[in-house]
Amino acid sequence: MSEEALPGIRIVEDAQPEFEAVGAIQRGLHNYNQEMGGDYDREPVTLLVQDEEGHTLGGLLGLTFWGWLFIDWLWLAPEQRGKRLGEALLNRAEAIARGRGCRNVYTDTFSFQAPGFWQRNGYVEFGRLDDMPAGHARIWFRKPL
Repeated sequence: MSEEALPGIRIVEDAQPEFEAVGAIQRGLHNYNQEMGGDYDREPVTLLVQDEEGHTLGGLLGLTFWGWLFIDWLWLAPEQRGKRLGEALLNRAEAIARGRGCRNVYTDTFSFQAPGFWQRNGYVEFGRLDDMPAGHARIWFRKPL
């Protein structure tokens, strides 16, 4: 297909799109998804690990919607690892999700991150994309709540 997709319509590459252009795409897809799947009832889950001075040393960022918790990010500074803080974050996020009526949770990680952490916490692999990045894999995990 050429640059001119239809009469009066063109496809444009934009490395730095304006907020309104990005918003139009997001709103359009969100509206369609809600028409098809019902109200998102989206709520963030944000848990921070902080020291006494309030510096963030890690945390968990997620989202609940459609009866699911999606864990997008879970990270701890290297000096905070191995102290069971990741498990504490996960348990707290799952409790929040249950309180919101969620029945399941899912996440994705890379083979070089910590797939064993998810498995030790009751998560089961349900998808894998090998060689992403080269020599590694992207792995999806889920768990019933």
